[in-house]
Amino acid sequence: MLDTVPITKEEICKPENLVYGRTPLMTDATLSYCPGCGHGTIHRLIMEVIEEMNLQADTIGVAPVGCSVLAYDFLNIDMQQAAHGRAPAVATGIKRLMPHKFVFTYQGDGDLAAIGTGETIHACNRGENITIFFVNNGIYGMTGGQMAPTTLPNMKTATSPFGRDIETMGNPLKITELIAMLPGTYYVTRQSVHTAANVRKAKKAIQKAIEYQKLNKGLSFVEIVSNCNSGWKMTPVESNKWMEEKMFPFYPLGDIKIPK
Repeated sequence: MLDTVPITKEEICKPENLVYGRTPLMTDATLSYCPGCGHGTIHRLIMEVIEEMNLQADTIGVAPVGCSVLAYDFLNIDMQQAAHGRAPAVATGIKRLMPHKFVFTYQGDGDLAAIGTGETIHACNRGENITIFFVNNGIYGMTGGQMAPTTLPNMKTATSPFGRDIETMGNPLKITELIAMLPGTYYVTRQSVHTAANVRKAKKAIQKAIEYQKLNKGLSFVEIVSNCNSGWKMTPVESNKWMEEKMFPFYPLGDIKIPK
């Protein structure tokens, strides 16, 4: 039997041995999202790209109410809070005053597609040179699991315990397809982060969105379909499977509008 020499932590952490390094653009705060939630992965991807593009000093993020508001604790960049749904309006003001900055919003579906529909539509229609990151889990996650504009037909929530009834509650709002038709949007895509392959695709989409803003091309819109295992009353594994079976057929992944 061969003798083995224990590998020290210092040896493992040598640059040549590292497979993945935590970006310094994430703070040391422990993520407080529910276990299995996609927000932490999305945070990391955005910060990795900003680090790789050396934009930390020139980035301003805007997050409103909901789970997205917790981003202030975890993103080591300049952040500005907005009232519920008003992030695109606040980001518009920041970008117009400081056009050299990279400005983005980070919003959930209850925020962006409900109380903030007007701000979203008009910022997209004007072609403001900002980037919108939209996390769609089909429910109001932070406030108790109520039905959102993106809740699927027959999907049970705290306010639709028997399922979303289209006849009385209306159809889910496909906000991303809607804004893709507006002339001011330059790049519109829908991704997810539930597998390693999808994480890589989502990161490429984030990179493109940031590059297009640097080129002053207009508004880029990146939707991330995510789970909400707490709101959906499922385990993380069950919620990812349910997302693949139910969410993706209604909200198909892929680019919706790409530059010509």
